[in-house]
Amino acid sequence: MDEELFSEQAVPVLRGAVADLSWLRTRGYSDASAIKLVGDRYQLRSRQRTAVGRSSCSDSAQEDRVSRRRDPETMESRSLVIDGLNVITTLEVALAQGVLLLGRDSCMRDMASFHGSYRLVEETERAVGILIDVVESMRPSDVTLYIDRPVSNSGRLAEIVRTAAFGKGSRIEATTADRVDQVLQASSAVVASADSAILDRCGDWLNLARIAVERNRIELAPLWLLDLS
Repeated sequence: MDEELFSEQAVPVLRGAVADLSWLRTRGYSDASAIKLVGDRYQLRSRQRTAVGRSSCSDSAQEDRVSRRRDPETMESRSLVIDGLNVITTLEVALAQGVLLLGRDSCMRDMASFHGSYRLVEETERAVGILIDVVESMRPSDVTLYIDRPVSNSGRLAEIVRTAAFGKGSRIEATTADRVDQVLQASSAVVASADSAILDRCGDWLNLARIAVERNRIELAPLWLLDLS
């Protein structure tokens, strides 16, 4: 189904919808009604509406996020906290050649949705390995990867990260926690996430998933990336 919903022919329509939804968000329209209005206008299916919603943002949100975005070269000796599920699932999707989105705020996102449930897949261990390698290359002073405790298999995923980090000689710590969003929003460290709710409330942030995907393009080819910015 995604082959049709996110085909080359569908991209111009989705870009138009992103532009319209961003316009409405800029002018303070309620999110639910704005997404319905745009989705109905462009006759979008449910997954297309999700993609448009994740790729859109208001002008002020775009400017604010970009102003606080840090580059990998600035991370040496800085503390880093990672939205584990957010980053790992994007890498899993990239490895599985699923749909990736490049949004208006320059973030790379996937189409995954948890609703309290996450399952390990065959791409999980490689995704974790890529994450660790990229993080270590930036030489941060300390790194903590948080995984939402209420989500199923969170403990197993944290153990996979810890085991992989130990095997690579990495100092990355992985832990489960309740209300990870709030933990990251309140952190004084650089935050690695593409979650809009976190990005609008945290301090400096890093688009770790995009950095990791771009550095591993050869392995991840062919990359199914839709630029909806």
